[in-house]
Amino acid sequence: MSTKTAVVTGGGSGIGHAIVERLVADGFNVASFDRTPSDEKNTYTVDVTSREQIDAAMTEVRETFGPVTVLVNAAGVDSFGRFVDLDFDEWQKIINVNLHGTYHCIQAALPDMLSGKWGRIVNISSSSAHSGQPYMSAYVSAKSAVNGLTKSLALELGPVGITVNAVPPGFVDTPLLRNAEGLKRLGGTVEEHVLKTPVRRVGRPEDIAAACSFLISEDASYITGQILGVNGGRNT
Repeated sequence: MSTKTAVVTGGGSGIGHAIVERLVADGFNVASFDRTPSDEKNTYTVDVTSREQIDAAMTEVRETFGPVTVLVNAAGVDSFGRFVDLDFDEWQKIINVNLHGTYHCIQAALPDMLSGKWGRIVNISSSSAHSGQPYMSAYVSAKSAVNGLTKSLALELGPVGITVNAVPPGFVDTPLLRNAEGLKRLGGTVEEHVLKTPVRRVGRPEDIAAACSFLISEDASYITGQILGVNGGRNT
């Protein structure tokens, strides 16, 4: 690794923010991309559906820290509703953020990794891609595509020193989860779902961050194209 520069999308809150904090603790220079403006250090206001904003922020990161060698795609939005009522604009919005945003960010970061013949890409997908989820067809479709993209890129980029893996979280205590609970979209409370989880607790953002930290490390240099579920045993 010639430089230790990481970009984390969706780094302003929840899982993304935990990943930012973990990689900083691991010794990385970390740039957080988030659509919500923030005064926090090394945070860039970026909408991952805008290639222009992504490219501009990547340029700033390179000028400040050097080549980007690690990318974690954690930006995402969810959506609930019956498929029969799902209009195409809403479908497109969910696909744009969760899938197209991942595409744009990988393409924008790859030149540095290819040049240095080393890189780590971790895509945060979703455990719903394992089992499906009623009333979340757009979200599940997008995250399933992210898993497919992960596997394809692992085969393509492995020979040049770049690993690509995905971490699908399962039932992690984030603002998104609590919002869904408040809207009664979980089919029960978080506490009720904990009783159905083999390890008997809700996931923490730090659990996902720890998995990302491992996949980025040299200890994981022989691991690529994998979908590493972090879900307390809810999906196996």
